[in-house]
Amino acid sequence: MFNTDSTKTPAAASEAAKEDAGTDPAKPAGPAAPKARTPDRRSTDPAPRYLKENDTALGLAWRVVLARLRAMRDKAGRDFMRRTLRIGISARIFHPEAGSTGLRSKKLQYLEESIAQWVMSRDVLVFMIPTVNTGGLLHPSNITLRHYARHLDGLVLQGGADVAPLTYSETAVRPEWSGDRARDVYELELLHEFVEAGKPVLGICRGCQLINVAFGGTLYQDIASDVPDAIEHVSPRYDKQRHSISFPKGSSLAPLFGKQEEGRTLVNSIHHQAVKDLGADITVEAVSQPDNMVEAIRYQRARFVMGLQWHPEFHSAGGTDLLDCTPILDTFLRAARETRF
Repeated sequence: MFNTDSTKTPAAASEAAKEDAGTDPAKPAGPAAPKARTPDRRSTDPAPRYLKENDTALGLAWRVVLARLRAMRDKAGRDFMRRTLRIGISARIFHPEAGSTGLRSKKLQYLEESIAQWVMSRDVLVFMIPTVNTGGLLHPSNITLRHYARHLDGLVLQGGADVAPLTYSETAVRPEWSGDRARDVYELELLHEFVEAGKPVLGICRGCQLINVAFGGTLYQDIASDVPDAIEHVSPRYDKQRHSISFPKGSSLAPLFGKQEEGRTLVNSIHHQAVKDLGADITVEAVSQPDNMVEAIRYQRARFVMGLQWHPEFHSAGGTDLLDCTPILDTFLRAARETRF
């Protein structure tokens, strides 16, 4: 009635299990039977069906390298096109007033808000370039204007005080026309450094006159005195003062504005000095009407060095009453992008 196997001791059960397995505990174990090998599926799986027929690993590796190079090229191109331009603007200089206190007793360097905002309207960064003083007693520095020309993409020479007659080898006819010789020296060096670096330069009002003087030209010290038949070029109305201009044949400015009524257009121009004798390699780009005073010049031996006697920063973009000078700014900035390296 009872199963006799259930009465075995644990030791006996162990011996029985070994016998069932075909092993003898008294005999030494023999060599283990070899295990069956698992086949390498990588050597038997077919290549992905999207690959080219009879493609090789070397060919695929080469195409991967080319794809990576194209991606790097495309990224570099996007970065190159999107990099924000950095445009320098020369500083106006306020000289200390005798007997004054506070800020008026110090030399100040500043720029007019409108010129900075005009340039920034095309989404570029603007930096005012200060004068440098490598031999300063208080704060000497090794930075020169050449460093600014090297690291900035273009230069705008803003308006301000008269160019000193001494700068173009003349004597001031009247004391109030003696100009700012210190600023002349600073801006002339700045201009030549940017020209030498191959960077574009745009001169506004005084900046136009300075470009002419920089290459050996001269100025009328006072239009009303030197050219009595000229129209009014300066007025207490300041930025409300305006007159027509025209573009001579061959002017590079004319194509930027298309056909104007009778070849003329209206600009805001405020100046009592003006270009007289042209400097070397300087050509006239625009003249006032009806007196034909020089209103724009260009230096021919550089990619872009242009001077405008009028104030484009006082003209509204897209305006109809005054010439919209955005095309000039765009041409300047394109030259800055093309020559920045």
